Amino acid sequence: MSSTSTESNKRPKLDAKANVLMVGTGEYTTGYVGGTAADSDKGAGVVALTMFDLRRRGKVERVGMCGVNGKKFPGIRNHMQKNIGDVYKGMDLDCDTYPSDDTVNPKAYLDAISTFKAGDVAIIFTPDDTHYDIALACIKQGMHVMVTKPIVQTLEHHIELIKAAKEKNVLVSMEVHKRWDPFYADARDRARSQLGNFQYMYAYMSQPKHQLDTFKAWAGKSSDISYYLNSHHIDFSEWTLEGIARPIRVTGTSSTGVAHSKGMKTEDSITLTVQWENINDKSLGCAVYTSSWVAPKSDVHSQQRFFYMGSNGEINVDQAHRGMTVAVDGKPFGSVNPLFMKYTPTNGMFSGQGSYGVKSFECFVDACREVNAGTKSVESFDDGSLATACTTVQGTAILEAGRRSLDADGRPMDILYGEDGHTPTEIRPHEF
Repeated sequence: MSSTSTESNKRPKLDAKANVLMVGTGEYTTGYVGGTAADSDKGAGVVALTMFDLRRRGKVERVGMCGVNGKKFPGIRNHMQKNIGDVYKGMDLDCDTYPSDDTVNPKAYLDAISTFKAGDVAIIFTPDDTHYDIALACIKQGMHVMVTKPIVQTLEHHIELIKAAKEKNVLVSMEVHKRWDPFYADARDRARSQLGNFQYMYAYMSQPKHQLDTFKAWAGKSSDISYYLNSHHIDFSEWTLEGIARPIRVTGTSSTGVAHSKGMKTEDSITLTVQWENINDKSLGCAVYTSSWVAPKSDVHSQQRFFYMGSNGEINVDQAHRGMTVAVDGKPFGSVNPLFMKYTPTNGMFSGQGSYGVKSFECFVDACREVNAGTKSVESFDDGSLATACTTVQGTAILEAGRRSLDADGRPMDILYGEDGHTPTEIRPHEF
């Protein structure tokens, strides 16, 4: 990777557009899986569509995309033309791609990063075990970085990313679109302001069996369903309980069978039971997070719901069913959620800017432009407005502790803290 010059390290002004490198070419970025549109609620993708729309609206200029297998890019370009360019007016799909169309290169991200400069933006949607290396390379280039959840897989790597980001004064955040879901945001604010100390939470999230094929390149090899799906509601807990409670012990259990029958050495479902400690009086709360990727195909792509109880009240949220159903000839009956992504055009234009799937990225790009212009500091976004690296350490600790508990036949893992009492510093097997 080439070094940047003094000129390239100058930060642009607020009115300057952002240059964005998307690392990862899969379902969430492009909607392209296995040579065709993904069989999910994201057939047109999310990241690339959002970046092209931000360019149309004057917030983004250069767009780059990096994968491993350049031979996929002709199909990806055709897919984006069909699902974006031919559907919405005014979309410029120009995109620099890495590696070249005839090349397979797992390290192509290094070449791509070298063409961007300090203050530019990287958005990483790749297999979990690659997040750390790619994010660190982007940070060293002086780029702001957004990483899909989980931001990394270990507490050690998370702390190292925070240190690197502080050295370069760049914004590093985890992409958690549920923070912009009005139902989840309101539930969070109610829990913090009205419901008192934390008592109990049960969260469930699943996807259908064909996702095992979608993610066969890494499922059970470098990550699991807990890192992939439990990370959503674990982040909700950390976001909601900041300053109220902290996780202190994690126990992991699982179910198996379906994935094994496909020759995949991974769990079908994973449940993490997390003991939380209320900070004000040391009383205890319990959270149960369950995720699965062997659910039957149903009216939604992903079942998502939680029950939260505090000492003064409770909340139920069913994220999968928002009261809107659609039936079309030749297609299965479905419960749809345009609050997440509104793909249906209005007068030929993309009109999903109010969707929380879009807001998550747009708010990050806006924040990066503010940091570049000097109107806001990197630290100012640690207030919960973004899922910054500094404010998501507990979530990483829970996920790593859960994996370690599973690997130790269900032995509980304790999460230890440093002097601030808030940031985890170590995970240790529980001594009975």
